Amino acid sequence: MSNIAITGTGRSTAAKPFLTRLGAGFVSRVVIIVPYLWLLFFFLIPFIIVFKISLSQTAIAMPPYTPVLDFRDGMSGFFAGFRELNYDNYTLLAQDALYFKAYVTSVIIAAISTVLTLLVGYPIAYGMARAPATIRPTLMMLVILPFWTSFLIRVYAWIGILKPEGLLNQLLLATGIIDERLIILNTYYAIFIGIVYSYLPFMVLPLYSSLEKMDYSLIEAAKDLGCPPTSAFWKITFPLSLPGVIAGCLLVFIPAVGEFVIPDLLGGSQTLMIGKTLWNEFNSNRDWPVSSAVAVILLLLLIVPIMLFQRAQARAQEQDK
Repeated sequence: MSNIAITGTGRSTAAKPFLTRLGAGFVSRVVIIVPYLWLLFFFLIPFIIVFKISLSQTAIAMPPYTPVLDFRDGMSGFFAGFRELNYDNYTLLAQDALYFKAYVTSVIIAAISTVLTLLVGYPIAYGMARAPATIRPTLMMLVILPFWTSFLIRVYAWIGILKPEGLLNQLLLATGIIDERLIILNTYYAIFIGIVYSYLPFMVLPLYSSLEKMDYSLIEAAKDLGCPPTSAFWKITFPLSLPGVIAGCLLVFIPAVGEFVIPDLLGGSQTLMIGKTLWNEFNSNRDWPVSSAVAVILLLLLIVPIMLFQRAQARAQEQDK
């Protein structure tokens, strides 16, 4: 009986590592599957729906387009629907200079805003990384603090600051810096100010993450070898912070290209950006197929910087190895 008990105990002991490995393998698979399911339901499927609408025609109905590639008639009807696909919406985007100008203007404004955000955010992130460890959480909270307020309220607040009778003009007139009121609201300057202010945390946080991990003994070694502080920054600090620079620039550039609220409220009615054009086509003109085509082209344009970022990350990982 004792031999049987010993044998049973050995089998149960051997089974435990197997069950442990099985459970760990299941958990690892679930961790991998969840992000793909998220992308499937919240990116790929909506994109397919929008792309399908972009291949339809405008109709006076609800929704205001003719359904295409519908399964109601079975697989035969689905494949027959390929003959009814309409590519005129993409032809219109290529022929109408309005859309091309909107795309170019959006990319230029987003690029300039990204550079300005980097110039403002890099010193902030560098100062946070070099600050004493005891006050870094407080500085981090101050960077994130604007997110506790509604984005729309913060943009509306800039209207009160930048308008001709606003706080900025009153301050400049009171100090004697200017003699006449500045016209900032409803200009591209107001758009740049709004984007830099709104997306500054997206630039500071990745930069801070990279600068905090940096080994500052390299800077001390460079100074001991006679390297000036400016040269040490460009040869050591900035190259080591490039992953944060790239991540921050993409986090600012990508949403800034399709920005609608800031150009509409701070830029005025004359501002031509693709987000505003998309809104007008979708709501004012009720032309869902054209607006869907605009959204598809915009997404394809944004895929390019995302792919460049992934390649840069892959190269950085290879260099670390």
